[in-house]
Amino acid sequence: MTAYVIATINIHDRERYAEYEAGFMTIFINYGGAMLSVDEAPRVLEGKWAFTRTVLIGFESVEAAESWFFSPEYQDLARHRHAAAESHCVIVSGM
Repeated sequence: MTAYVIATINIHDRERYAEYEAGFMTIFINYGGAMLSVDEAPRVLEGKWAFTRTVLIGFESVEAAESWFFSPEYQDLARHRHAAAESHCVIVSGM
């Protein structure tokens, strides 16, 4: 079943975040995911959206998404994101 990773991010150090971005695709392409959206100005339909970036990524399964997210190489890279931003990440199952 398809799975989606949704990340809401508040970037507070763009320079350090750029280090994360620079290494992201090199790792990501090895896990079969698809970048579906990266948006810094989503159209808010209801409520407040207090994030500087929203990311939507698709995978063929929850297991594939977890394989990427918890891989040692991605976790090593994610330290730059952790230092540069506050992030909230979830995996949701497709229908």
